Amino acid sequence: MNLNLREKVIVVTGGASGIGENIVRNLAVEGAIACMLDRNEKALKSISGEIEESGATVFQIRTELTEPGSCRKAVDQILAAFGRIDGLVNNAGLNDSVSLEFGDYEKFTASLDKNVGHYHTLVELTLPSLKKSKGTIVNICSKTGETGQGGTSGYAAANGARIALTKDWADSFRSFGIRVNAVVVAECWTPQYEWWINQQPDPEKKLKEIGAKIPLGNRFTTCKEIADTVLFLLSENSISINGQSIYVDGGYVHLDRAANAG
Repeated sequence: MNLNLREKVIVVTGGASGIGENIVRNLAVEGAIACMLDRNEKALKSISGEIEESGATVFQIRTELTEPGSCRKAVDQILAAFGRIDGLVNNAGLNDSVSLEFGDYEKFTASLDKNVGHYHTLVELTLPSLKKSKGTIVNICSKTGETGQGGTSGYAAANGARIALTKDWADSFRSFGIRVNAVVVAECWTPQYEWWINQQPDPEKKLKEIGAKIPLGNRFTTCKEIADTVLFLLSENSISINGQSIYVDGGYVHLDRAANAG
């Protein structure tokens, strides 16, 4: 399937690892220009070097996403380099386990800032360019915004906001030809998830317990599978999809897990 993304300028936050990295690599294969915004300078240079060796174009900018000034400088650099922005993928975030019982107001608001504040900032900064290009926004969200998880009030609230903002922005920007959709992630095997599993008393047992609750094949979603869906939503092949939350989770959220557990 030709996604017609060649030479499209796409901003990807958190592009130096996990889901974001896979989105960037997929964009490079399609001939798009991925603009990676991340704080991990070493990873940025390593990934961009590999992509450039393949003959693709990539642009990497070390960015502190919780600092609006840093985000503004990044967007300004992208516009100076390419003169346009065709798409934005809001992806960066961290399940920081900031709970109501053991957290406080400052930790809660910091979690919101870290996990949804920069979604708002990047949309605000890229909106003038997206209006010109009739571009596309894809927000990566966690199922915790719908299901909750327990013990992670900040992250759950931030993801509830991500899902709500997706719908609000889709309605707000439709007159400009801008589409806004969300990809909702449940049990996806990322470096962060692997780290968390390895902190458990019995990692192998915990892994099997979680996998057994994933209806489709009792297996984790891969980062590439998330990235494949994101690219489809960025492309004109999804031209009639707007304001939607697409669950790429093997049926984890909406199917009867008990009946399907292997």
